[in-house]
Amino acid sequence: MTSTEQSVAQNGQQTTLSARGLVKRYGRVTAINGADFDLYPGEVLAVVGDNGAGKSSLIKALSGALIPDEGEIRVDGQVVHFKSPLDARHHGIETVYQDLAVAPALDIASNMFLGREKRLRGPFGGLARKLDTGEMRKEAQRILDELGINVKSISQLVETLSGGQRQGVAVARAAAFGTKAVIMDEPTAALGVAESAKVLELIGRIRDRGLPVVLISHNMPHVFDIADRIHVHRLGKRVAVVSPKTHTMNQVVGLLTGALQLEEGGAVVEVAAATHAGLT
Repeated sequence: MTSTEQSVAQNGQQTTLSARGLVKRYGRVTAINGADFDLYPGEVLAVVGDNGAGKSSLIKALSGALIPDEGEIRVDGQVVHFKSPLDARHHGIETVYQDLAVAPALDIASNMFLGREKRLRGPFGGLARKLDTGEMRKEAQRILDELGINVKSISQLVETLSGGQRQGVAVARAAAFGTKAVIMDEPTAALGVAESAKVLELIGRIRDRGLPVVLISHNMPHVFDIADRIHVHRLGKRVAVVSPKTHTMNQVVGLLTGALQLEEGGAVVEVAAATHAGLT
């Protein structure tokens, strides 16, 4: 089966974002070891794995922050070569990193258009390079309203927002400019129960708009609440893709630790070596 044929697998759908045989080495350390990846339109794909499994390296490669030594990445079935995160953004792939990458001293609208500022038309925008603050605030408010994110004022500084609201601004920015996929790295890691629930609702709204989401998370309850499929990463590569509807949380944990493995037909079985080592 060719790479193109492999990228059209789920109900005849073309993958939005896919990768085959990605490899990244740092000296003798192999961070990505022949990793495959498939993201389909309108889904939430959770990527789970133990610490050191290579999840972050995989996501960096898909978002242009890392250039793999081998393998290929495809957007809508077409091979792409990302040299930087800006290349990935030009292809419609937006990433929300764990540190959010927001500027606390700027207001919400300025953060949402950071690096994409709109300028006034005519000589004021061309020669004086003055920003169209009113239009940016209007557009930012529209996006927040669409996603159900409530703030007191679109002009308030980000440093005055709660952790959940800051996450909402970062996610809204990604949803506003992402046309192919939004990648979220541990979006609920530093949030409380109520704020985490709001972020999960926000992810669901983005999916409902038809934009696929890649969710990297260690929080299994959150993964099973929101994900349509679960990509299990271990030792630098994908070892299984399962559905939360057909597999249990314990099975997914077993797959990511190596105590269990997924057979061709979808059955999860114990690994003999893991049994002898006392892992099962």
